[in-house]
Amino acid sequence: MTHQVHAFEPPERFVAGTVGPPGERTFFLQARGGGRLVSVALEKVQVSLLAEKLEELLTEAQRRFGVQLPEAVASVGDNDPLDTPVDEEFRVGTLGLAFDVDTATVVIEAIAAGEAEAEVELGGDEDEDDDEDDEEPDEDLDRLRVRLTPEATREFIERARRVVNAGRPPCPLCGQPLDPAGHLCPRHNGYHR
Repeated sequence: MTHQVHAFEPPERFVAGTVGPPGERTFFLQARGGGRLVSVALEKVQVSLLAEKLEELLTEAQRRFGVQLPEAVASVGDNDPLDTPVDEEFRVGTLGLAFDVDTATVVIEAIAAGEAEAEVELGGDEDEDDDEDDEEPDEDLDRLRVRLTPEATREFIERARRVVNAGRPPCPLCGQPLDPAGHLCPRHNGYHR
């Protein structure tokens, strides 16, 4: 089966966004450029970790390679909704990050979830001999590859953090998300809060 590589080097727009009301949101990474629009679904925790790891990558690139980083974005920046139609190309299983020293750009690669990942999540038993076959499980999987400048990366990080934090507010006692109808707080012995 052939795989697709959706490459945007650089994109006109690359953002994290959601579809749906808080508590039922589906998270997406969306890239637009050259008349193409690609949206890939992922989990909230993946968006949060992506923002965190991109910040670490920029800091490390500055430390090791002397890359000039832009100041933290003070303005709101791109706060527009996702472009429509939001058609999911695939669900992200793996995220890869790299810094290209030659072009001083950040490379983000979102790789589709494959059958091997489903087996690992289900706790499938694998023999020692099968580890050799798992060296490159991502070769035949669809992927989204985006190349961003440090400035565009900083804007992506700020928007991703806003999107993650825009969900349901946490319970002040237990930290679990509050539903509009309240929730059963374990710190109140199951009484509605």
